[in-house]
Amino acid sequence: MMDSTDKKLINLLQNDSKQTTKQLSLQLNLSVTAVYERVKKLEKEKVIDKYVAIINKNKIEKSFLVFCHVKLIQHSRAYVTTFEREISKLEEVSECFHVSGDYDYILKIYIKDMDTYRNFMVTKLTAIKHIGSTHSTFTIKEVKNTTSINL
Repeated sequence: MMDSTDKKLINLLQNDSKQTTKQLSLQLNLSVTAVYERVKKLEKEKVIDKYVAIINKNKIEKSFLVFCHVKLIQHSRAYVTTFEREISKLEEVSECFHVSGDYDYILKIYIKDMDTYRNFMVTKLTAIKHIGSTHSTFTIKEVKNTTSINL
């Protein structure tokens, strides 16, 4: 069970996971040992799943963000399994969600530019079996993008 201190600790780590235990202890009014033990407990319980570096997409030529909606020709277990297995192999797809509504999946794709996206669609995405239709939405401006879930 998480208490309010655990929640504050998680928020601090989501903001900057490279903070030292000492820095965290000062912000939480706890001993270094207490903070260390809380972090270890949260990791053991898989509340903290992993630590990552967030990359500036402009610096690596992956700043063109596309949301691609995909509809399968049929929603059978075999088609779903095939699609999910194949989409997981595509490095351009950073996220894939099975959703309700007009389409079956939403893909989040970071890519260099429109030409690269067209090539991705023609050579990789449409090569996956059982896709009935796709609908691509190109982002104009990032208004909000956060990795943290406020507790």
